[in-house]
Amino acid sequence: MIEAAQLNRNAVEERSLYAKITRRIVPYLFLLYIVAYIDRVNVGFAAIDMKRQLGFSDSVYGTGAAIFFLGYAFFDLPSSMMIPRVGTRLWIARIMISWGFIAALMALVRTPTSFYLTRFLLGVGEAGFVPGMLLYLTQWFPSHVRARAVAKFMTATSLAGVFGGPLSSALLKLDGLYGLSGWQWLFIAEGIPTILLGISVLFILRDSPTEAHWLMAEEQQWLMQELEADRARYGATQHHSFADAFRLPILWLLIVVYITVQIGVYVVNLWMPLMLSNLHGSPDASGIARLSTVTYLLAAIVTVIVGWSSDRWNERSAHIAGCMVCAGVGFALAGAATTMPLALCGFSLTTIGMFSSMGPFWALMTRNATGSAAAAGVALVTSLGALGGFTGPYITGLLRESTHSFARGLYAIAVLFLMAAIISLMTKRFGSSTAQLSQT
Repeated sequence: MIEAAQLNRNAVEERSLYAKITRRIVPYLFLLYIVAYIDRVNVGFAAIDMKRQLGFSDSVYGTGAAIFFLGYAFFDLPSSMMIPRVGTRLWIARIMISWGFIAALMALVRTPTSFYLTRFLLGVGEAGFVPGMLLYLTQWFPSHVRARAVAKFMTATSLAGVFGGPLSSALLKLDGLYGLSGWQWLFIAEGIPTILLGISVLFILRDSPTEAHWLMAEEQQWLMQELEADRARYGATQHHSFADAFRLPILWLLIVVYITVQIGVYVVNLWMPLMLSNLHGSPDASGIARLSTVTYLLAAIVTVIVGWSSDRWNERSAHIAGCMVCAGVGFALAGAATTMPLALCGFSLTTIGMFSSMGPFWALMTRNATGSAAAAGVALVTSLGALGGFTGPYITGLLRESTHSFARGLYAIAVLFLMAAIISLMTKRFGSSTAQLSQT
């Protein structure tokens, strides 16, 4: 009876500690990611007016929207490898200040060349941000509670659409103020807060629990022991060098899944406003921005639920697969849609499926390695995923221009997601490869 009571008390104290950590760091990381995501995809809301005023074709817009991901892909791995060297706090601050300046400079775009250049540099500036945030969470949450933490953090990707839609709508209405177009105000007003938040990182983030003054000494000690035990449990301590990341079979399966997700995510983020505007009777750019918030709000709610469920059952692969199926069905429905309500229903399913998968996905990814291997593994996933982010919008623009329809592209993406669901289930089979590798 005494042992049972002690175990129950320890469980309560453990939940209390993780709740305390969540309250302290997740909302702030969430805010940083919202700003990052808005700066990354706000070109989708600006697209209608930019294309009209600057005379950009669908292929020019698609190339410019997509080229961000080439800059991100080329520099994500080297940027991420700096994090274990200089610390999360300093490097994330550098990243945010850099891309904030570049995001504001988007207001100076006049030609296709300047559009391509600033979008590429924006990708270079943001490279390493997402791996840095995910690695930061691994320093505070063991794998068995990580999906919920990641899911709460990742709701920023969907809520960025909830906040970004109305914000972009309001900024677009500033058209003509001080001689600037609405889309120029959008880039300026959404770039400056990034710079200010980047400066705040230097004063708010702490690189590890041992530096957190808001944790008691015994809490710091217990948490560090728990994190070390968790890494040992999954063989992560056996894989801490740069080269170790490339020896994990599960990593390559997860890369395929993530590339598929990024293809879908950025087709929706960068093309959905234009797709909706092409439907008969669709509202103008600001109206489209407001309507788009529906899909992102639903995704944010379900993302938290899926993260909770994944941790509750300590299961990752099937949760990811279910999300892939949901997204695939949504893309097929969006491709067949001829009315605004049906299109919104399809895009809602796609955003729910794609964004909800990220909690269990990153919980599975980050439990298999530590140190430089973890940084390399996460960066490799996001770097190659960025190529998916380039491919989706770029091909969509070409298909739209050649076929005068978005349907074929959306159907093809639906098939990719169903294939990704099968691959997600395969990760369960290879999840034990970490232990196998540790014996070689």
